[in-house]
Amino acid sequence: MTTLALRNTLAALGGQLGPDTIAQVHRLYLAEQARHADELAPAALDLAYGPHPRHRLDLYGGGEAGALAPILVWVHGGGFMRGDKRSPDHPYEAHAGRFAARHGFLGVTMNYRLAPQHGWPAGGEDVGLVIDWLRDKAQAHGGDPDRILLVGTSAGATHVAAHLQLRPESPGIRGAVLLSGLYGLTPSDGERDAAYYGDDPQAYAAHVPAEAIIQTPTPLLLCCAEFDPPRFQREFIAVMQRRLDHHGQAPRAWIATSHNHYSIAYHLGTADHRLAGEILDFAAACGI
Repeated sequence: MTTLALRNTLAALGGQLGPDTIAQVHRLYLAEQARHADELAPAALDLAYGPHPRHRLDLYGGGEAGALAPILVWVHGGGFMRGDKRSPDHPYEAHAGRFAARHGFLGVTMNYRLAPQHGWPAGGEDVGLVIDWLRDKAQAHGGDPDRILLVGTSAGATHVAAHLQLRPESPGIRGAVLLSGLYGLTPSDGERDAAYYGDDPQAYAAHVPAEAIIQTPTPLLLCCAEFDPPRFQREFIAVMQRRLDHHGQAPRAWIATSHNHYSIAYHLGTADHRLAGEILDFAAACGI
């Protein structure tokens, strides 16, 4: 498919969310991501980082003795209620671990506890547990625990922000990349928010990580998509403005032209290198 045809397809999908849109976006990159899946096998699967059955992570790549690799942790999306680090039916989410490995990182893809059984702050806590696990065990797998980059998409971006909220003084990372997340700078909207934060508007306001990502000294790369739903774009703009007001300087940011809420994540590692370049440049700037 040509670049123009791909853009037109994603533009036609617009800001639609849901399984039908996910399936259509999956198909756009399936052949290319499947080739990469055949080229690079995981280094380890389903390692336990905590006591819950969802406390599992996969590893890709890694360095060797005396040459530890920096670490990229990928936190999947799924509206707080679904998602998996790896699927037998498609190469997605695992694609981020392979991307990391191809660029010299130890790639980590993680699962976390899901709503409604596990509400706030479960996702942020689970990100913290993975960081703790890496600080303790990464060297045995060729990773440098002092050079960790966190990358989250959609609900995963919210959980990365919550990690900064829960551990403001010692997040244990060099930087964070937030792809199309919701951080609490817009009103609660829909069953997904209620499933994770509860029905009480005051609880929502008290629990969202908005102030944490505005105030954190941890370097951030903020991203949203041209065809993201308006609420995600409003959050992106609000974080930009609030961080400018708080720090006197806007954070690093990128708008993914020609992409929607799902393709911003699922195209990573394909011939469209723009997000890859942004992430790698940001990692270098963070000393990763």
